[in-house]
Amino acid sequence: MSKVKLLLDVVSDMRSLADSIEVVCNAMTESDAAPEEVPATKSDKAKEPDIPLEKVRMVLAEKSQLGFTAEVRAIIGKYGADKLSAVDKAYYADILKDAEVLGNG
Repeated sequence: MSKVKLLLDVVSDMRSLADSIEVVCNAMTESDAAPEEVPATKSDKAKEPDIPLEKVRMVLAEKSQLGFTAEVRAIIGKYGADKLSAVDKAYYADILKDAEVLGNG
């Protein structure tokens, strides 16, 4: 492999790493800046799946690290938000389903 090809591969890997670091940093700052939630009533809890934000964040961060940063952002945008903490938790199961297909198809 030529030196130029190796350097281009390194640059590509560094960009991917930078994107992954950005997603992780955003995830960490979103959790720090997220407003405290009002406790839900029993009827609200019955309607919404009990998927914690941290699980969704972890799955999306993993997908981003695998090079699907743009796709992860698109999934979040699909649910009307620009960051994960702004997505209604009722959509967490759908987000996980959308993320599941990244890299599998």
